[in-house]
Amino acid sequence: MALRIKEKAINHRENDDKRPRATARYIRMSPRKVKAVIDLIRNKSLGEAQAILANTPRAATEPVLKVLNSAAANAENNLGMDQDSLYVAEAYANQGPTLKRFRPRAHGRAARIRKRTSHITIILDEKK
Repeated sequence: MALRIKEKAINHRENDDKRPRATARYIRMSPRKVKAVIDLIRNKSLGEAQAILANTPRAATEPVLKVLNSAAANAENNLGMDQDSLYVAEAYANQGPTLKRFRPRAHGRAARIRKRTSHITIILDEKK
């Protein structure tokens, strides 16, 4: 029985994605706002993506730049890749849990306020 578990673990490690990645979870920003920024850097080189994020006047650029730099550091330190040959292969923002709050309205009613969160993932790859 234990032998099968070891085989599964070995198989999982062999098929694991070897590309450097970084994820930021529970970012207090709507995924819609984050996706607008992520679309600017997809399929760009690492330096170009960092320059675009540094000069884009959006609130979402700060967490996206942080995740991008983390993925670049993972590539350099964990996988020994050269930062000059990296590009943004995949970038996406998924919806996280929504915080639900209520605001008083007229005639004793209440209106729901949805404070959305995002999970930002960036995967880099080397240029061939």
